[in-house]
Amino acid sequence: MVHPWHDVAIGERLPEEFTAVIEIPTGSSVKYELDKVSGLLKVDRILYSAVYYPANYGLIPQTLAEDDDPLDVLVLCQEAVAPLTLVRARAIGVMTMRDAGKPDHKILAVSVDDPQYCGYREANELPAPRLAMLRRFFQDYKILENKAVVVNRIQPKSVALPIVLDAMDRYTEWRRGGVHLPHEAALRRLRQRRKPSKA
Repeated sequence: MVHPWHDVAIGERLPEEFTAVIEIPTGSSVKYELDKVSGLLKVDRILYSAVYYPANYGLIPQTLAEDDDPLDVLVLCQEAVAPLTLVRARAIGVMTMRDAGKPDHKILAVSVDDPQYCGYREANELPAPRLAMLRRFFQDYKILENKAVVVNRIQPKSVALPIVLDAMDRYTEWRRGGVHLPHEAALRRLRQRRKPSKA
């Protein structure tokens, strides 16, 4: 069986364009999440608030983000995309949250096969209410769980692309160590190796 995180090719026009694996369709109030062991989707939770995902939400395969999960991506297009569907996406920006102290980057992307969205190259080209809706969702969706989330303003593509490259490098380094699943000891060693040396 193909594992969506490890076995899906990330793409050829990196880091700007890549394959995204959708976990949650736009309009859903169910937080589906990739089960790292099986590669299947599991229900993480039903959202407590009366909100829904404002874009198709998923992951970029063969990446490892700073929160020790695959790098998250929001893919804008006209339609809700079925979970575990592969979408050709183009990065146009990034939104960074702080959740439980760690940075949690959400790459903002558009479907390159959607005629309504494929022309966008930068997040600030989108209508301001659309961008506000994306930020507001992540500010509000955990309020009723009594969890504080800080959401930074949406950054341009020039900030997003190095984050994609870094997550690809982190994944390669982690897998080169022969580890197939992120467990704390392996991730701790990886973080130690990647710490900048003090002058």
